[in-house]
Amino acid sequence: MDMMETFRQTYLEESFEGLDIMEAGLLDLVPGTPDTDKINEIFRAAHSIKGGSGTFGFNEIIDFTHVLETLLDEMRDGRRDVTQEATDTMLQAVDVLRDMMTRLQNHEEIDEARASEVQKDMERILNGGSQQAEAPAAETQDNSASSAIGRQWKIEIVPESDLLQTGNEPIRIFRELETLGDLKVEVDDSQLPDVESLNPENLYLKWHLTLTGDNIEEADVKEVFEWIDGDGAEVKITSEASKPAETVVSEAPVVAQEAPKAAASPKKVATKPAAATAKAAHKPAPKQDSSIRVDLSKIDQLVNLVGELVITQSMLSQFGDQAEQGDQSLDSMEWVDKLKEGLTHLERHTRDLQESVMNIRMLPVSFAFNRMPRIVHDVSQKLGKSIELVMEGENTELDKTMLEALTDPLVHIVRNSIDHGVESPDVRLAAGKPETGTVKMAAFHQGGNILIQITDDGAGIDAARIEQKAIEKGVIEPDHNLTEEEIVDLIFNPGFSTAEVVSDVSGRGVGMDVVRRNIRGLGGSVEVKTEIGVGSVFTIRLPLTLAILDGQLAKVGAETYVFPLVSIVESIQVDKSLIKGIAGQTELYKLRDSYIPVIRLHQKMGIKDARTDLSEGLLVVVEEGGKRAGIFVDDLLGQQQVVIKSLENNFMKISGVAGATILGDGTVSLILDVMETLATHKGGGLHSHAA
Repeated sequence: MDMMETFRQTYLEESFEGLDIMEAGLLDLVPGTPDTDKINEIFRAAHSIKGGSGTFGFNEIIDFTHVLETLLDEMRDGRRDVTQEATDTMLQAVDVLRDMMTRLQNHEEIDEARASEVQKDMERILNGGSQQAEAPAAETQDNSASSAIGRQWKIEIVPESDLLQTGNEPIRIFRELETLGDLKVEVDDSQLPDVESLNPENLYLKWHLTLTGDNIEEADVKEVFEWIDGDGAEVKITSEASKPAETVVSEAPVVAQEAPKAAASPKKVATKPAAATAKAAHKPAPKQDSSIRVDLSKIDQLVNLVGELVITQSMLSQFGDQAEQGDQSLDSMEWVDKLKEGLTHLERHTRDLQESVMNIRMLPVSFAFNRMPRIVHDVSQKLGKSIELVMEGENTELDKTMLEALTDPLVHIVRNSIDHGVESPDVRLAAGKPETGTVKMAAFHQGGNILIQITDDGAGIDAARIEQKAIEKGVIEPDHNLTEEEIVDLIFNPGFSTAEVVSDVSGRGVGMDVVRRNIRGLGGSVEVKTEIGVGSVFTIRLPLTLAILDGQLAKVGAETYVFPLVSIVESIQVDKSLIKGIAGQTELYKLRDSYIPVIRLHQKMGIKDARTDLSEGLLVVVEEGGKRAGIFVDDLLGQQQVVIKSLENNFMKISGVAGATILGDGTVSLILDVMETLATHKGGGLHSHAA
């Protein structure tokens, strides 16, 4: 990746963060109650995006963001009330900007039609929106007249290559100019060499600036450049009268009709960047590098651990040298003790290093949670419901890969909770509930897992209705013996939905099965608990990381299998008198006060040379998602950490297998997917039955 592409990616990452800030701020705005600090925060984020876009000549983004800034500026100054219409339109503007950034990231053409539509909506609000009632009409007209004619300055900067070495920073200059008025920046990178020839201490760029505003004097502009003009850079400044965009959109209706034309005109200035964008659309999109921001303390910890490893390696190397030279100062047992001590240090430091590296990949779940306020806002408005979103445990950390894959399932569950779960305001009031429903998202640790719960205080899931639909669709037989919990679990079946009306929110039966499949693909599980009239709780259980797990090795014939340690409840010797067979179903084992199904691993995996007599082996009692079973193995071999390798990426998906690992002796061992093993076991893997 060349230097400009690196800068471009940094700009895009920072812009996406700015859009998140804008969206969160807009969702916090209360119509009729101006929050100057919040509006300032939104304005600064928009202004930063516009400034960065100017550096790269993305004029479509500059023009679009400029109108958004104008709307925010009038709210900030108290000239315009905060209305629901304006807030919703600005949220749409954030969506457009996010789409623009995504297209730029993928080297695709910007969707100008969509941007133009939302831009016109913002201009319409600016033209016809109500100004602050207290301001006298005459005063408004005077202000409009006084600002009708502004000044526009054209500035060309041709810096010396060693400008940066003099301590001058172009960005500081741009920021000073921004305090005078509206600044547009175009960059000329035609002199930028390739990476091999590039000197990071030299400057290869030129800039063409357009500064627009009221009462900007030439002396003010020259003062900004007094440290570099003629001594580090050549600066040319020219002036002409102009009509700022703010004036156009706030004048009388007759003038306002020309606003779209005026808004489009700046695009003519930057012919080179526009052409570059068009050409980029025909190029194959380069592979995007995935990046992650890491707290410096995590890097410091990593460096310290590497230092400890170097010390341990040096110690072991010294032992080797002494042994090779026939050092007689220690007897054989002392040598063994010294070697064991060194290996113990090595094992501890390796584990610490591994945990530190994995910790770098961890991100707070807020990265996924922060999308939900917008989802709740949009869906509740569409359905005419009043919803309060409560989020807890946002700082709980999860592996980056898992977090990215988790976002869509979370979105679907939240949408379903609002659509199917929370009742309409009139129904809630009739049931003695508050008019506003609550959807709560919480993340927390439990054992070696992360749990994410989505709770609503809605009507709950009607098991009788699900049962009726399932019988109608032939999913279950009328004479079934499923428990109520197992009936509710049918909502995760492909194509299953109880919605009477199909909408663009939900009801097509293509969602909850995908949610479960995707979460299982992350090595996790999802289950639901519900109570009629009280609400529902969806619980997602995930491992901390996809890469490494603590495992229990088990022998089955000549094969070695790995059980995730977090799934094991206990292991027991089998008492044959406690075994009970159910005709046509499975073996059950009485474990204290309940029966659990027995899964013979040798049968499931087709292993011929394994033990078949239950009294000669062990039952490994496992639990996932509230379900228990005893998995029969020949013997247990010990515990160790294993690195998970995907079978699906390299070979094929195997039912009941989460992946594979290479053991210390070089043999390959399969890692059991306990959740899938329980779910797919014929007649078993259900909730424990009372004895």
